[in-house]
Amino acid sequence: MFRISLDKEKCIGCGACSAVCPANFEMGEDGKAIVLKSPVEVLGCNKLAEENCPNRAITVEPSASPKEQSLKEQ
Repeated sequence: MFRISLDKEKCIGCGACSAVCPANFEMGEDGKAIVLKSPVEVLGCNKLAEENCPNRAITVEPSASPKEQSLKEQ
């Protein structure tokens, strides 16, 4: 699983993410990007969106499995 985060403060609304990964990014009414699904099971084009964001507003990172998460909470 992968967690996709978007920092709206850093997003300049260039649309690069939605251009390279329209399956998981779209532009909102405010002109800024929206992540459609997070977490995701497959990295897919989300990494391209992260790499193409000029302001580094997108972060893609592995999310802990439910088993790992329960171990962290103990």
